[in-house]
Amino acid sequence: MKNAIQVGFWEKLARIILKNRITILVILSVLTIFLAYQWKNLSMTYTEANLLPKDHIANKEYQKFLDKFGEEGNLVVIGFQDKNFFTPKNYAAWNELMTGLKKSKEVDLVVSLNDLKKLEKDTVNEKFVLTPFIDQSKVLDPAYLKNVQHDLFHNLPFYEGLLFNKESGSVRSAIYINKKLVNTAERKTFILENLVPKIDKFEKTTGIDLKVSGMPYIRTINANDMKGEIGLFIGAALFTVSLIFFFFFRSFRATFISICILIVGVIWSFGTLGLFGYKITILTAIIPPLIIVIGITNCIFLINKYQQEIKLHSNQAKALQRVISKIGVATLMTNLTTAIGFATFMITGNDLLFEFGMVTSINVISVYLLTLFIVPIIYSFMPLPKEKHLYHLTKTYISTLLNVVENLVKTKRKYVYIVYGLLLVFSVIGVSQMKVSGSLIGEMPKSASFFKDILFYEKEFNGVMPLEIMIDTKKKKGVMKASTIRKMDELQNTIAEIPELAKPVSVVNLVKYSKQAFYNGNPEYYQLPTSQEQTFILSYAKNATKNSKENLMKAYVDSTGQYARITTFMKDIGTDEMAKVEKKLHSKIDEIFPKDRYEVTVTGKALVFQKGTSYLVDNLIESLIFAILTIAVLILYLFRSFKMVMASVITNILPLCITSGLMGYFGIPLKPSTILVFSIAFGISVDNAIQFMAKYRHDLLQSGGKVKKSVFSALRETGISTFYTSVVLILGFATFTLSSFSGTIALGGLISCTLAFAMFANLVVLPSLVLTFEKKKTKKEELENLEK
Repeated sequence: MKNAIQVGFWEKLARIILKNRITILVILSVLTIFLAYQWKNLSMTYTEANLLPKDHIANKEYQKFLDKFGEEGNLVVIGFQDKNFFTPKNYAAWNELMTGLKKSKEVDLVVSLNDLKKLEKDTVNEKFVLTPFIDQSKVLDPAYLKNVQHDLFHNLPFYEGLLFNKESGSVRSAIYINKKLVNTAERKTFILENLVPKIDKFEKTTGIDLKVSGMPYIRTINANDMKGEIGLFIGAALFTVSLIFFFFFRSFRATFISICILIVGVIWSFGTLGLFGYKITILTAIIPPLIIVIGITNCIFLINKYQQEIKLHSNQAKALQRVISKIGVATLMTNLTTAIGFATFMITGNDLLFEFGMVTSINVISVYLLTLFIVPIIYSFMPLPKEKHLYHLTKTYISTLLNVVENLVKTKRKYVYIVYGLLLVFSVIGVSQMKVSGSLIGEMPKSASFFKDILFYEKEFNGVMPLEIMIDTKKKKGVMKASTIRKMDELQNTIAEIPELAKPVSVVNLVKYSKQAFYNGNPEYYQLPTSQEQTFILSYAKNATKNSKENLMKAYVDSTGQYARITTFMKDIGTDEMAKVEKKLHSKIDEIFPKDRYEVTVTGKALVFQKGTSYLVDNLIESLIFAILTIAVLILYLFRSFKMVMASVITNILPLCITSGLMGYFGIPLKPSTILVFSIAFGISVDNAIQFMAKYRHDLLQSGGKVKKSVFSALRETGISTFYTSVVLILGFATFTLSSFSGTIALGGLISCTLAFAMFANLVVLPSLVLTFEKKKTKKEELENLEK
């Protein structure tokens, strides 16, 4: 009775679609125009990816730091390593560059050689004063500039590691972008239209190669590159899938219909992003090409079924009705499983993944509906396919492939299972070698110009990714106590000994510099004052900051004097190395800062991103199990058989295991981009299993329960579509390897690899498992045949 209701529903739907063709096309056109209009809301993201839920402890600690000290990722550094810099011509060009940047409304502060300040003692007023390091009236004198060079590298230890590297002679400037603008579109305008042209002008004038870095600069150039790749992905995906589609079907009109559907799908996917007000990120940027690759499989299934029906009876009305009623339910299930694979990202608690999962799953179902409506409607207006359009159904290579598969399933099932087992063992060994890695710049293109500059700063200044330590003394003005300063200095000494971290900066550096200034700038006195010295040295410092805009301590101590920060920078290290660094820091913090008197937090964008990677890995198994269970429930609802559920799940877990094993063998780490592979690939790879199982179930009912006949009949009919869709998906996802982003390359390559093994599993392993699970029935059938 239930089956009759289901069949009746799809037949009724087919009649509604074909009877209201014009109305449906008008509705789809209006909807497309509406979603195209939503493109006006699209814009690129201007912030880093936060992979943690908002209520995660790491996010709360980071937000607390921002509340006290403001945005910490607003630093851009411009540096060089050139022994010929200290000449009048080059210095004048540098002065012009820095002065121009300083005048920009987007810039809060510039700390540069040309306007560097020295801390000096004013004995009359008993305070420290800031005086220019360079006398601008003498900069045309080459000898004077040589003295400046010597003075910088030998008499200003306060700036060592910050503005220069004494050993190599590298020099850099620090440009602090307005904290209110650093995460807005104005940052992009400043970087691309102001900073970059000024740097180009300096390089042409002097011949000195400037190295530019810092998270605002990296993010801007990276986002600009990503924006350029969106068109590349869409174009490459459309070209690839349409070329393969035409190769298989040899029909211009079938190819044209499919391309039109995919283009509408792209419009809808961008429109959905605009409708929800979501930004284009490195994840949401790949949704349109994903929809192209996934959507073409629906076209293949429906058009292939239509042509099979035409070849069988040449009745167009009957063929179109069967396309909807027979393939509609199977493709609904396959698209639901694919959508579920993406929807699992919505349960991670992360906004970025939630947006990606929701928009992709919505558009997977949308492109299914588009295909279900448009393919039958458009074909209803067209003449019957010609014989040349149906030729591919009888191609020799397809028949040969299906004959080989059928022979394996009939007579070599034992060997199929042996190969399955060996691949599983191979995979488990590889999985044991997998590593976890993630960093803010690790996903960025190695070929980009800024990546070489990152390496320069890692070598000369130990990195550009900020790491912050916030110290709560739990008392107002507690920071400037001698005991607190000594504890901070001890922690900074530990930081300085960690090779992955740069020289730390805090109020401690200023206190040391104050002592050096008190002793008339003698660099030998760059150290903490003794208890006897501290009283009058700090009184000088306090007098210097009264009613002064040039308060050197305000960046490192909050207005109450209760909170202090220690800022350092880190190299691009993996999650494992970062965990070791964090452990060293916490160990030292616990040793020197009593928890009843101090609350010390280690935070920063880089650390939050690292923790986000670990969080995603921890949640990978949970989301994947959720996807598998949800899909299993759908299959159980469709087939009412636990055996068939087991056959489908076992078949499609193997490709995931093999991909994991290959990642281990080839040293591809688990990171945000590669973590996405598993849920996506499982949701897609199980589609062919459902197509086979749906046809098998249908033929089982038609044949009166004959298992063998139904298995091979289903294999023959769905084998062509499985082969076609698998090849299209494999090559479609392979277009992602055209990206310059390592994460996108890994995503495309690994999904293609997974789907290649999934094709083998669904063509060979799945029918074999069905026959094995139904062994009793097949033996009974064989006995009945012998008796006859």
